[in-house]
Amino acid sequence: MRQKDSMPRPKQGFKMGAAIRYNDAILGAKGKFLIELRDSRTGDLLYYEERDNIITLDGGVLAAMLFAAGATMTSGITMLAVGTGATGPLLNPDAPDPRQRHLNAEIARKPFSSVTFRNSAGAVSSVPTNVVDFTTIFGEGEAVGPLNEMGLMRTISMNPLVLNPVPSVFPAYDPTVDLTLFDVEVNYLTFSVVSKPSTSVLTITWRLTF
Repeated sequence: MRQKDSMPRPKQGFKMGAAIRYNDAILGAKGKFLIELRDSRTGDLLYYEERDNIITLDGGVLAAMLFAAGATMTSGITMLAVGTGATGPLLNPDAPDPRQRHLNAEIARKPFSSVTFRNSAGAVSSVPTNVVDFTTIFGEGEAVGPLNEMGLMRTISMNPLVLNPVPSVFPAYDPTVDLTLFDVEVNYLTFSVVSKPSTSVLTITWRLTF
C-alpha cells in the first residue's frame, strides 16, 4: 500500500509525464489522480495512491470542440472508466501513451459523484476556476477485479452500459476520425494492479488544472 498525506494544492503545480511528448502543450493542461480503496464494513484503508497522468491526443481535440461548442454542440467529460487491460508487467505496466483512444479491457464506468472547482489554495470555489476535481465512487459489487487502467471519458450516452468506443488499434492513431460520433477518452492512466473485492468502496478523484 502506498500512502501519502494529501493531494497537492493546485498552486504547487503538477509535472506532466514524459509520455506526453508532442501534445504536452494542450492548453497547458495538467492532470493528477488520487485513488482510495476502503473496506466497506470496517472503513479500514486498503490502498492509497496519487500520481500524475497524461492527457490524450483526443483530449486536445475535445478541448477544441468545447471552444467551438456553438458549432459542434459537444459536451464535457461525463464518466470515469476502469479496466484490467494495461499491458506489461502487473507491478510495472507500460507507461500510458497519448495515442490511446479507449481502455484495453474496460469492466466498468460510472458518472461522477461530484465535480468541484477549487481555488489556488485548494479550497472549494463557488465559481468556476482553472482547477476542477472529478470524483467517482464505486461501491460494493461495482468495478470488482484486478484494476490496472482508467480514463476520463466524454461519453455519447449517459447509460454506463452503452459503449461507443473510437474504432482504433493502438498504437495506430487516425486524426481524421469524427470524434463527435464516439466516446472520447480525455485522460488515460496505467498503474500497478489494485484488486478491488466486492466488499470494498473505491473512491477516485481526478484533478485537472488548465
